[in-house]
This record gives sequence, C-alpha cells and structure tokens, in this order.
Amino acid sequence: MADIRIRSVESPFDNPEIARLGISVVMRADAMGLLTARTIERLDLAEWERVVNDVIRGGVGKGILAGYSNATTLESNGWRATLRRVNEALDASPVPASEWPALQRVLGADLLGRLLNVSSVSVRRYSSGARRIPDDVAARLHALALIVGDLGGAYNDAGIRRWFTRPRTALGNRAPVEVLSPGWQPDEPEPRQVRSLANALTASPAT
Repeated sequence: MADIRIRSVESPFDNPEIARLGISVVMRADAMGLLTARTIERLDLAEWERVVNDVIRGGVGKGILAGYSNATTLESNGWRATLRRVNEALDASPVPASEWPALQRVLGADLLGRLLNVSSVSVRRYSSGARRIPDDVAARLHALALIVGDLGGAYNDAGIRRWFTRPRTALGNRAPVEVLSPGWQPDEPEPRQVRSLANALTASPAT
C-alpha cells in the first residue's frame, strides 16, 4: 500500500471536482491493495500515470484507462467522465488477493473478522491463500475496501478503525460494526447506508 499524504494538486487536478474524483480513485485503489508502496504527496499527471499503471496491473479498468495515463489533451469534461468511469470500474472489480492484506494492515485481523463475520483465524487463512474464499465473503471484503478507501480521505488508520466501532447518529446511534450484521450483503439497505455514510466524507469538492 502507498503512504498517501496529498498536500498539493496540479493541472488538471486543480479543478475541485476533478481533484475529488481523482483522490477517490487513488484512495480506493490503495484500499484495494492495487498501489505499489510509495509516498504520494502530490496529485499531478506524473502520479496519475503511476496510479493508472498500478490499477491496470491489478486487472482493473484496462479498457477504460488505455491511452489515458498521460492524457494532457483531455478537457475538464473528459477528465470528469474518465475518473467517474474508473471509480465505477473499481466499484465493480473485487480483487480479494490484494484486498485481504491491504485491509488486514489497516483494520487488523480481529476487527476485519468482525466486519466480515468470520473468525480472525479464517482471516489469516484467507489472506495467506490457505483457504478458498467463499463468494459471499469476497463480496463483503470488496465492499469494505471501498468503504475504507472513502474513509481514507478523512482519517488515518486509527481513525478508520474507530469509525467502524463508534455509534453514528445516522445509523440510529449504532456503530457500523453493529449494523453489518452476520451474513450481510453489500446490496442490502443497511450496508448501503454504511457505505453512503462513508462516501459522504468525500462528497464535498476538494480544495
């Protein structure tokens, strides 16, 4: 995973909406374990090229991103459309092999197990490849990666862990870990509410 501390943006990411969409791509890709280890402090075309290469290497968005790694001629509308499509591709593309270690690093095996409704022993076995990952667990894992990606724009790792365990008014004074009840599926209403709550943190334009 990368060490993301974005302190500055350059064209085309100096547009607030494009910056927000670009940062969303970076944070989600990192939470999914797709980015190579490095420090990211500036979002510009050079960093975008590295992000594109990492995402494609992870098997996501190749058809969308081909030719866009250093697309200096794209206008604002083109960047908005491309970044939205990349976010949609990340949303629709589970990569459990990289998501397991990435989420275990951020959340720890115990909390990750609670959120996935599996034991911490199973988390370690799935993460190491010693046990086949059931489809329903893989779906929950990917949903958590997207939530962690959205939270990563506002919190550090410790803050992300606290976010899952503290009661939220929008969730009826329940913590997200309580809302994600045993056997939850990403498309069910309450898990979608948790996802929307995390996504709201990145919904306002970046500055």
